[in-house]
Amino acid sequence: MRYLPHGQSDRREMLAVVGVDNIDDLFRDVPSSALLKTPPDLPDHMTEMAVERRFADFANKNISAGSGPFFCGAGAYHHHVPASVDHLIQRGEFLTAYTPYQPEISQGTLQTLFEFQTQVAQITGMEVANASMYDGSTACGEAVLMACRATRRKKTILSGSLHPQYRDVVATMTRYSGNSLRDNPVGMYRVDDLINQIDDETACVVVQNPDFFGNLQDFTRLAEVAHAKKALLIVVVTEIISLGAVRSPGSMGADIVVGEGQSLGNGLCFGGPYVGLLATRQKFVRTIPGRLCGQTVDAEGRRGYVLTLSTREQHIRREKATSNICTNAGLCALAFSIHLTLLGEKGLRHLARLNHAKAVRLADRLDAIEGVEVINDSFFNEFTVSLPIDAAEAVERLAVQGILAGVPLSRLYPGDAALENHLLIAVTETVTEEDMDCLVTALKEVVK
Repeated sequence: MRYLPHGQSDRREMLAVVGVDNIDDLFRDVPSSALLKTPPDLPDHMTEMAVERRFADFANKNISAGSGPFFCGAGAYHHHVPASVDHLIQRGEFLTAYTPYQPEISQGTLQTLFEFQTQVAQITGMEVANASMYDGSTACGEAVLMACRATRRKKTILSGSLHPQYRDVVATMTRYSGNSLRDNPVGMYRVDDLINQIDDETACVVVQNPDFFGNLQDFTRLAEVAHAKKALLIVVVTEIISLGAVRSPGSMGADIVVGEGQSLGNGLCFGGPYVGLLATRQKFVRTIPGRLCGQTVDAEGRRGYVLTLSTREQHIRREKATSNICTNAGLCALAFSIHLTLLGEKGLRHLARLNHAKAVRLADRLDAIEGVEVINDSFFNEFTVSLPIDAAEAVERLAVQGILAGVPLSRLYPGDAALENHLLIAVTETVTEEDMDCLVTALKEVVK
């Protein structure tokens, strides 16, 4: 049926049925301060072709990751995604698949989620993983709530080097649950400082590896102390490629591992959709949010897949649900699985080594520039540099030259004078030697 705009008589009839005099009455609950005083400066009407051209002009103002030297990270990374990934996820049986309520007709969807869970558990060094979350930040919030359920405690300790947006999401999700958050000063990542804060009321400690500033840590001792106090250790991984080279959180003693799976199979897409990861120990399986897909056999002994656990409010009584998360990032999870399958263990390790080697080369070159200092003792493919000028200003001047030099920390920590000159730089396999040359040459001129 074609769309036909309503005429004045149609509008009057609808308003009469609703019981209001005019359209403005429908918005009377919106504060006047939030309403525009005059209409936006837009043309009254345009043809479809003219609208397409106008929005194409808007889009051309953006500098995309593939259009030039690109060094932005901070939780979202530019990696090469094989063309076969996009080709496969756009097959009709994957692209249009819905929630697998009826296993007898959802075997394909259930199997892809089962394989995804298996891969996540393997690379994180954990025993069980769920069937994906919205993204890494909400997975982190769910993990904190999960730890509080498992320990029946309310105190959460957040590392000062946890991604600031993850910290904000945790604060939002725990605001009305009675949880107590112990937030640490920005940049604090010494294990001993966190250990000294753990007490008999602590439900969990949340750390990140590599942390927001790129530093690598071994949390084995932190896990031991937390366990001695019957608290849980949650490890966040925003760059999942790092697990091809860095020791897995599970081998350090983590109880819950959460992360962002965007780096595998999913492009930057100007911020989403992404795919959250959550893995844990078998003993905590009853407190896990979302769904678990399992493998079984049917009456004739043939392999089959089912929803083994669905502890959410749509399946069970609301007061018994572990979470109200009501879907999974199924297509993004499938892209993750296809990419990781194409890589295999050997390919993932090679990709991780390539990322690290390129990052080390660029870090050495930048550190040799007068006034520029790499502040990390260790890192994977992302590190922080101190500049002799305001980092945001440097990024703007380099962007004019078509170089996206990284993320100024002042953008995520506004008002923190100590971080105004700090720039977070990520280097992936997509960065070429020519890209590095461009950044080094241009930065030398900018910081003079």
